[in-house]
Amino acid sequence: MRIGLLTEGGYPYVNGDAGLWCDRLVRGLGQHEFGVYALSRSERQEVAGQVALPPQVTGVRTAPLWTAEDDGVVHGRRARRRFTEHYGALVSVLCEGAPAGAGTDRSGAQADRFGNALYGLAELARDEGGLVGALRSEGAVRALERACHAPGAAGTAREARVPDLLAVAAHLERALRPLSLDWYEDDGGDGLGSVDLCHAASGGAAALPGLLARHFFGVPLLVTEYGVRLRTHYLGAGGGTAVAPGATSTPRAASGPATGRAAGTVAVPDGAPAVRSLLAAFHGRLAAEVYRQAACVTPGNAHARRWQERCGADPAKLRTVHPGMDASRFAEVGDSPDAADPRTLVWVGRVEPAKDLVSLLHAFREIRKEEPGTRLRIFGAAAGTEGEAYLGHCRMLAAQLFPDEAAGPHSEGDNPVSFEEIGGPEVPGLAEAYAAGAVVVLSSVVEGFPVGLVEAMFCGRATVSTDVGAVVEVIGGTGLVVPPRNPRALAEACVALLRDPGRRARLGAAARARALELFTIEQNIAAFHGTYLEIVSRSPVRRGALDAAGEPRPFAVPAEAWLPGRWTGLGGRATPRHPSTWAAGPPVRGTAAARGSVGAPGLSTPSTPTPAAAPATAPATARVTAPAAAPVVATEGAR
Repeated sequence: MRIGLLTEGGYPYVNGDAGLWCDRLVRGLGQHEFGVYALSRSERQEVAGQVALPPQVTGVRTAPLWTAEDDGVVHGRRARRRFTEHYGALVSVLCEGAPAGAGTDRSGAQADRFGNALYGLAELARDEGGLVGALRSEGAVRALERACHAPGAAGTAREARVPDLLAVAAHLERALRPLSLDWYEDDGGDGLGSVDLCHAASGGAAALPGLLARHFFGVPLLVTEYGVRLRTHYLGAGGGTAVAPGATSTPRAASGPATGRAAGTVAVPDGAPAVRSLLAAFHGRLAAEVYRQAACVTPGNAHARRWQERCGADPAKLRTVHPGMDASRFAEVGDSPDAADPRTLVWVGRVEPAKDLVSLLHAFREIRKEEPGTRLRIFGAAAGTEGEAYLGHCRMLAAQLFPDEAAGPHSEGDNPVSFEEIGGPEVPGLAEAYAAGAVVVLSSVVEGFPVGLVEAMFCGRATVSTDVGAVVEVIGGTGLVVPPRNPRALAEACVALLRDPGRRARLGAAARARALELFTIEQNIAAFHGTYLEIVSRSPVRRGALDAAGEPRPFAVPAEAWLPGRWTGLGGRATPRHPSTWAAGPPVRGTAAARGSVGAPGLSTPSTPTPAAAPATAPATARVTAPAAAPVVATEGAR
């Protein structure tokens, strides 16, 4: 089958988020074809280039979210009326605020109105050639103003001032840019109408093209979220600036730069209650619509699943698929658990305030009182400017809590706490960092899926973790879990493991077995392969299988259409899903080996080389690039 992989700021860019996961998924499912539809976040990301793509990636179409040039579309009176109607309906839903309770009649009516307005704008963009100018127009701001002051509007919306309205309109213009893309073409091209399944690598903007493909062509949508985008928006809603249409942004702008307009900057604080309320309503409604229309949603853990259910996702559509990680590079350390220093604690990760190293240092002071010879090795680099300041603060705190200890009056002092970076001669990689101690500690106060905890489990290490995010789900009883921001409880758990080597060994072995069963690349790829087949088997009949009267044609799409490879109809009775140039000539008599090569999905099937289709010329809003065929070994992204 042909998969349309939808990404935002990630694959196939070299420095993209979740790029490693997408690369492993595409390479692991070589029996399928992938078309990548990428939304980029910055010009720097595009300039950095793409990773080398495997041959099963048949094409890459790129569209920037960081800019949108004026498309030059001039709407007539009827088109302007349609835009005002649909845009006004969309923003009126946002201004009404949240209903009294999820699942009420009012909630369902609002969801229907939001969806109808969104698809109405999409149809207008498809008919007229784009909505860039309309979304930046004064009419859009006036429609938003009318909605804020209409009867039934929430109190926070009524308090919106002109700068607030400009900020919200700018954010909506950026969020709705995917509506104006030229990706929504009929079957037979390289648009989303030619794929069998859309797989969005995240929610939000990445899933919006999948919604439109489902609306226009009936293509089923699969959404994968390892971090819920709506939760990310809520956590980052305060602070920064938003930019009005036609303005340039500051580094922390909420809406991003908007080029192609007259000069002038109107920066407003996005911390205003009206702005926060309206933007939260938009992202919440978009997430609910994505969950409602998706054929299947695959959260990466139970923590994300609870968020999705609270935001309106049907539990029957949810399939938890844990992230797949490379266990091979930790195999040597996991096979020799006794080689670790039994009196050393290890912390590995990015240094930032959310990791709460301050509580860990205070806990280690209590540990040293009980076990004086214990050491704490902290491995990790600072995350940004804030991380640099936090790392400096932690170094000063460690120096105050643990003055350098010297064995004698003439020897140099040594601090039991060390701050080290991975990549040096002593610790060249992550495996060596985890091998340095017998107990691995996680002290975070905010955590999604704890990647470092899984790596420690692959290494067969006993762990002490705080109860945040998906920690309890991941550890599953194979480690000790304590409340966050509780140095005393953290210290007691570490001392208990330091004093009991047998317990450490049992927990480490159980943790490694659990990680190898649940969190490997192989289980992740197998889960998605099964999900693909399940969704396609339940997908509705496509237009290619209907006769002139619109009635289904029995057996119009043969069963082998869902198998790896390309297939054509015989005698005009079946319509090929992906016409191939090599099938245009007279039939070729196959050999015995070729005739016996047809198998079930996942089996090795000889493929017939097919000339790649010439890339279509795309406008400024979307660019088509040919994939590189040379394989590349991906490395782990930022921790």
